[in-house]
Amino acid sequence: MSISTTTTTPLFCFNHYFTRERELSIHRSRPKPFSLTSASTLTLFNSNNNNNCNYSFASCKPHKFHTPKFEAFATNTDTLESIQSSDVSFDQTFPINRTELVEGKIFVRLDQGKDLGNWELTVGCNLPGKWILHWGVSRVDDVGSEWDQPPRDMIPPGSIPIKDYAIETPMKKSLSSAEGDILHEVKIDLKPNNDISAINFVLKDEETGAWYQHKGRDFKVPLVNYLKEDANIIGPKKGFSLWPGALGQISNILLKSEATHDKDQDDNSGSINTKVENSQLEGFYVDLSITKEVIVENSISVSIRKCSETAKNILYLETDIPGDILLHWGVCRDDLKWWEIPPAPHPPETIAFKDRALRTKLQSRDSGEGSSVQLSLGEEFSGFLFVLKLNDSTWINDMGDDFYIPLPSSGSIITGNREDQSEGVQREVTEEAGQEESISAFTDEIINEIRHLVTDISSEKNRKTKSKEAQESILQEIEKLAAEAYSIFRSSVPSFSEETIAESEAAVESKTLLLPDLPPQISSGTGTGYEIVCQGFNWESHKSGRWYMELKEKAAELASFGFTVIWLPPPTESVSPEGYMPKDLYNLNSRYGTIDELKDVVKTLHEVGIKVLGDAVLNHRCAHFKNQSGIWNLFGGRLNWDDRAIVADDPHFQGRGNKSSGDNFHAAPNIDHSQDFVRKDLKEWLCWMREEIGYDGWRLDFVRGFWGGYVKDYLEASEPYFAVGEYWDSLSYTYGEMDHNQDAHRQRIVDWINATAGTAGAFDVTTKGILHSALERCEYWRLSDQKGKPPGVLGWWPSRAVTFIENHDTGSTQGHWRFPSGKEMQGYAYTLTHPGTPSVFYDHIFSHYKTEIATLISIRKRNKIHCRSTVSIRIFSHVLHCIV
Repeated sequence: MSISTTTTTPLFCFNHYFTRERELSIHRSRPKPFSLTSASTLTLFNSNNNNNCNYSFASCKPHKFHTPKFEAFATNTDTLESIQSSDVSFDQTFPINRTELVEGKIFVRLDQGKDLGNWELTVGCNLPGKWILHWGVSRVDDVGSEWDQPPRDMIPPGSIPIKDYAIETPMKKSLSSAEGDILHEVKIDLKPNNDISAINFVLKDEETGAWYQHKGRDFKVPLVNYLKEDANIIGPKKGFSLWPGALGQISNILLKSEATHDKDQDDNSGSINTKVENSQLEGFYVDLSITKEVIVENSISVSIRKCSETAKNILYLETDIPGDILLHWGVCRDDLKWWEIPPAPHPPETIAFKDRALRTKLQSRDSGEGSSVQLSLGEEFSGFLFVLKLNDSTWINDMGDDFYIPLPSSGSIITGNREDQSEGVQREVTEEAGQEESISAFTDEIINEIRHLVTDISSEKNRKTKSKEAQESILQEIEKLAAEAYSIFRSSVPSFSEETIAESEAAVESKTLLLPDLPPQISSGTGTGYEIVCQGFNWESHKSGRWYMELKEKAAELASFGFTVIWLPPPTESVSPEGYMPKDLYNLNSRYGTIDELKDVVKTLHEVGIKVLGDAVLNHRCAHFKNQSGIWNLFGGRLNWDDRAIVADDPHFQGRGNKSSGDNFHAAPNIDHSQDFVRKDLKEWLCWMREEIGYDGWRLDFVRGFWGGYVKDYLEASEPYFAVGEYWDSLSYTYGEMDHNQDAHRQRIVDWINATAGTAGAFDVTTKGILHSALERCEYWRLSDQKGKPPGVLGWWPSRAVTFIENHDTGSTQGHWRFPSGKEMQGYAYTLTHPGTPSVFYDHIFSHYKTEIATLISIRKRNKIHCRSTVSIRIFSHVLHCIV
């Protein structure tokens, strides 16, 4: 179950004080005063929420509340018998909009058409919504997953062309199904056409903007019984099977076909010629389950009366939310709203939580709908604080804060001694500090010694005290030893050392003295230190066929936002249209545009003051030819390597190189970077890209696959202005819950940066993961590690941390690890006001977030926040306070 939310209160507030101290406040469980005349929109947190958070940037003065716009809710007639209307001193109902998952069906049916020889494909869905079929066709000779527009006679009325590769057709309501359900469906007429091998589609619900796919893959309906080896089909060539995924599986659908084909292979070109004849289909029907989130309206009601006998406040809380609900609650004595546990008696099924709060299970009401609880609270307390817990991952609170209900009193309120309170806060901070885990020193002296030797050799090269041949010979031996020993290095988790990082950073910065062409403060790991990166594409950008020209038109606008660096998609010829399965590295005509268009957009970006990063895929490369055993491991083009360029421990491609120095990427041959000729060719290629295209630096793909020392070699040769690597692996979880301590995860990223000698930064995947949980569930305590520093890479090596919340893999139409919906601007409020180098995703820039992102960039620039800015996090009870 996921929860829909709205709020008018910013998570991050900026005031005029920020100009002087660059202060960023993150409120954690510190509620605002709540009154009968103020509106409060409730915020619900869930690990799979689709929150719509309306935020604003205002001063950090008391928040102004607007007149409530409550929707009508059915009034529950259950009341507490002892409560009389004349006794009630507080009575408030809070509306809640939450989302629930409802199940439905998507069906695919192939029938004989009205005209003999023709067929009719029907795609439908029985869930409510405004459904769109986004579809296209594949042709017999297509390579990869490209779509094409269908012939005109196949396109239903009312369809809209999408660029030159797809069609969007609204799905119309039919009267009813056999079960009486309302259906939305599209019918596509199919005429005999041996050139079309399949129909591809995804469903889109325009009401929610949700796309329905199979883990980022398209539905594919084959129309012939022969598909090329490279076609995007999983399963037997005769038959039909959709990929498993969130939408379930389609199986046992046979397309009975009779076809003949001739396949000739040219050993020099590796091409395949295909001929498909006399393909016939047999009708089928299949349906599969899907789920959709729908809005459900609920409420929470709180009323208070004064008990005439005990003078205590009797609080009654009820809700119509179904299921077992836990009330997480406490009381406070003054406006500071520090939580504390009231004295007994407490309701049944109440337990203490960390000596700060109580948890009480709400009891089912007599009507059988909803649940409630009654509490007795002393008049020495000024307020009642609570949140509701629906399950392990779903909480209900008030705009990111706790609910606060003021309690009436007959006289003065005991505020307590301020000194005592300060001592309590100090004790808490001390206890937090005492929980810091000791960090052991680096292990594996052999690997460290190799690193020092490599650094020494590189220094010798700079000072030219040894011959080039001697240097290369020694370096080769060291790197081969490093490749063999890397498995030991990876199995150990060396601890972080501030001194080591500081020394490494100082060493890299000192290298700028040897590069007079660059300004003194610039290094490839940081740029100037004030860089703001734009990812200039998404997963679908290649489909336009002219992406470079589209970016050229937006260059001036991107510069006006304040971006200093843009990351362009992979430019090379590729088996996959997105560019991440490169083939001929020197062929820069891709689905994004031609080499001339690439040069043109780079030139235009330079003219508006934006540096350009090329997406360099160095870990793997797709082969041009098969060897005698039928294995694709022989390369063509200018870099016509043989199987010695492939690592020996990749079982799929029979490489004859050395063992891999990293993790294998099994979809393509993994390149052996320990080979002299490989490194020589790649360095020449990077330098050629710098000179021929004008790239200023690199985004390095899948750097987990090879040792960071090789990256250092490539960067020293190509001398980029800025470079960042993608080191993405899983964070630490326990029983599905993200661990607070993510030191092991960020350690692996820092180790890679250290292996490059700081010549490259790395995407701060740790911070992204932590922000997921912190913002999704209002767990802001996650934003501080055991030492009181930011918990990601930016807490250990901020100048090399490239922070982000989304990219083409995690978001876009792939959605492998999508940032919590509705929380994007809170994520950017964090990354754009903290050290590190922030990166902003293209889809967010050109969306309704455009103005807010531009405002945050302006704040960052105006206050001169840079990659090495310091952060001080101070925890006072329920407040997490950050000063940048």
